[in-house]
Amino acid sequence: MEMSVVTKALDSKSILVTGATGFLAKLFVEKVLRTQPNVKKLYLLVRANDAISAKKRVEKEVVSKELFNVLREKYGASFDSFFWSKVHAVQGDTTLENIGIRDVNLIEVLWREVDYIVHSAANTRFNERYDVSLSINTLGARNVTLFAKECENLRMFLHISTAYVTKEKKGLIREEIPEFAQVLTPELEIELTESKMKELNANCTSNNEIKVYMKELGMERANKFGWPNVYSFTKAMGELQITKFKGNLPVTILRPTIILSTYKEPFPGWIEGIRTIDKFMVSYGEGEIVCFPGHPDAILDVIPGDMVVNAMLAAMANTDSHFTNYLTIYHVGSSTVNTMNCSLFFDVSYKYFSMHPQIGKNGELITVQKLFFLPTLHAFSMYMFFRFKLPLQGLSLEELSEEKRNQYKKLNQTFNNVMKMAKAYSPYSLMHRMYNNQLLNSL
Repeated sequence: MEMSVVTKALDSKSILVTGATGFLAKLFVEKVLRTQPNVKKLYLLVRANDAISAKKRVEKEVVSKELFNVLREKYGASFDSFFWSKVHAVQGDTTLENIGIRDVNLIEVLWREVDYIVHSAANTRFNERYDVSLSINTLGARNVTLFAKECENLRMFLHISTAYVTKEKKGLIREEIPEFAQVLTPELEIELTESKMKELNANCTSNNEIKVYMKELGMERANKFGWPNVYSFTKAMGELQITKFKGNLPVTILRPTIILSTYKEPFPGWIEGIRTIDKFMVSYGEGEIVCFPGHPDAILDVIPGDMVVNAMLAAMANTDSHFTNYLTIYHVGSSTVNTMNCSLFFDVSYKYFSMHPQIGKNGELITVQKLFFLPTLHAFSMYMFFRFKLPLQGLSLEELSEEKRNQYKKLNQTFNNVMKMAKAYSPYSLMHRMYNNQLLNSL
C-alpha cells in the first residue's frame, strides 16, 4: 500500500494509543508524527498517579528518546511545541474500568473524538506471574474493547496480539481466533487466581513465595491447555475477550512474530532494552551459552519493528467507516519470504562476537565458541547439570574464599538464567524444519 494512501487515512484523525511507553507504541507515534503531521491528536495512555505525572512519563520515556532525533532535526527549536500540539498524555490503566481514566470530562472527549484505538499495552514476559499477565493481557483487552464500544465515530479498534496465540500444533495456522477447551474461560481463570491469592494471603504467605507460586501456576495452566508459556496463553484469552464483547465494533487483530530492532525507519538498528531473542545474543556474547536445545533448521520468524508499524498503518488505512461488525486478522512475519533459521542466527552471532568480542568484568575479552545444538530439552538439561551444577555440589560456601564464593554465585546464576531461557524458548527452537515445510507447501 502506498504511503500516501496511509497518510491520507490519518489526516485530521484522533488516535488513542495504549501501552504508549512501550517499544512498538513509540515507533508508531514517531512514524505517525513524521509522515502525517496533520494528524489531529494522539492520546497516549500511560500508568500514572495524575495528569501531570502522566505527561512527565511521556516526556521521560517517549519524547526524550533518540528515536525522535529525525523529527527534532526537522523541526529544530519548534519540535517541542509541535509534539505537544499533537500529543496528549492520558493518565489511565487498561486493567481498570474505563481503562483507568478518572477525568470524566476527558472520557467524554475521547468517546466523542477518537477515530482509531491502537491497543498495544501488554506484558510480554514468558514466565510472568499468572495474575499479573491475566490482568494486563486478558482483562486489559476486555476493558479496552468495552471502552472502544462507547466511541461514537470509531473507524477501527486495532489490537496488537502475537503470532503465537495458537496452541502448540503442526501444520497451517489459520488467521482465526484460537480454539479453547469448553472447560477453559478467562472468567474461570481469573476466579482461580483470585481464590488462590485469598488462600495465600490467609496463610500469611510471603510476597516472594506468592510470586513464585503465581509464576508456577501460570505455566501449569498454560501447559495444561496446550500453550508453551503464560504470555501466549493470556494473549490468546485476550483475543477471546475481544470477540466476546466487541458487538458491532470494527476490529482488526495484528499478530507480529518476534519483533526486532528497526530495519531503516526512522534509522536502522534502533532498539530499546534487551528484548526476546536479544537475550540469546547477549548471553552468547558473554560466553554463557555454548549449546542450546534446538534444531539447526528450525525457523526463527523475526520481523523488524518498523515493518510492524508499517503493517499497523496499512491496516488502519484499509477500513471503511461505513462498515461495522468485522473482524480481520493479519499475521506479520518473515518466514515465508526471508527465512532465518537457528543455525543462521548463531552463525551470524559467532561472526559478530568474534570480530567484536565483549569485555568481561575482569577486563579481558570474551572468546565465543561456535554453538552446537542438542536435540531435546532433557539432553540440554543433562549437559547443563554436568557442566555447571555437578561441580558446585561438592563445594561449601563457608570454606571458600570471597573470590571463590563470587565465582560460585556467578556459575549458579548462569545456570539458572540459561535454564529459564531454554525452557521458555525451546518450544520454538525445537520446531523441526519438516513442520515448517508442511506449512510452506500448504500456502
